[in-house]
Amino acid sequence: MKFCSLYSGSSGNCQYIKTDNATILIDAGLSGKKIQQEIVNIGEDPKKIDAIFITHEHIDHVQGAGIMSRRLNVPIYANRETWEAMSAVIGDIKTENIKIFDDCAEIGDLTIIPFDISHDSAHPVGYNVFCKNKKISLVTDTGCVNDLIISSIMDSDILLIESNHDEDMVLIGPYPWPLKRRVLGEYGHMSNDTAGELISKVIKKGKEIVFLGHLSKENNFPQLAYKTVENILKENSIEVNPGVCLEMTYRDRASKFYEI
Repeated sequence: MKFCSLYSGSSGNCQYIKTDNATILIDAGLSGKKIQQEIVNIGEDPKKIDAIFITHEHIDHVQGAGIMSRRLNVPIYANRETWEAMSAVIGDIKTENIKIFDDCAEIGDLTIIPFDISHDSAHPVGYNVFCKNKKISLVTDTGCVNDLIISSIMDSDILLIESNHDEDMVLIGPYPWPLKRRVLGEYGHMSNDTAGELISKVIKKGKEIVFLGHLSKENNFPQLAYKTVENILKENSIEVNPGVCLEMTYRDRASKFYEI
């Protein structure tokens, strides 16, 4: 199973997962042209995409989904509430490519299972993606962490975890107060500290690959997110590089491409 974060951030999100028998995207939050070009840039073929899975309807997660579906004849999977909320943005696609699901989907040798998260959208989810005995978990855009999220992403081999902001930067930054309250609230985004605490709770093997994602352009920067999470992991006696492989995602380019 191969994983690459094509884009991650408030300007657009798209994650790429591939096996010998299936290729899927989690979200398609940039233009179809940019997504296809970045897939080519990592040495893969966008025409081989089998499905797109949507976490929630915000534009930075769905902008290119409709055009990708129409251009490549690809089905889009999301729960009913998300479909209702994003249908105007997605536009008209073939009826057979509208896939409403809530519990489990199988694409080739991949099994995709959603779990609920906390965000200001219709019915936001994270995803677990399984292939044989390997597991990839993706959780971004959640304002709080609960037992369901923790149990859902336990025993993962690769994790993409939101590390959106530094709380102090939000408080002293340029955002108006209602937006600050949204970001910091239970339906907003995870901070660097919350990300580190979540990761420390679910690391069991000590060799997991962890990507920090969805960094805010205004309220964070990669070195701060990385160092904050690294320090929390070390405080919890979790070794990092070597040990847990801690990696960054990027808003304007692909991350490292990992195979497990």
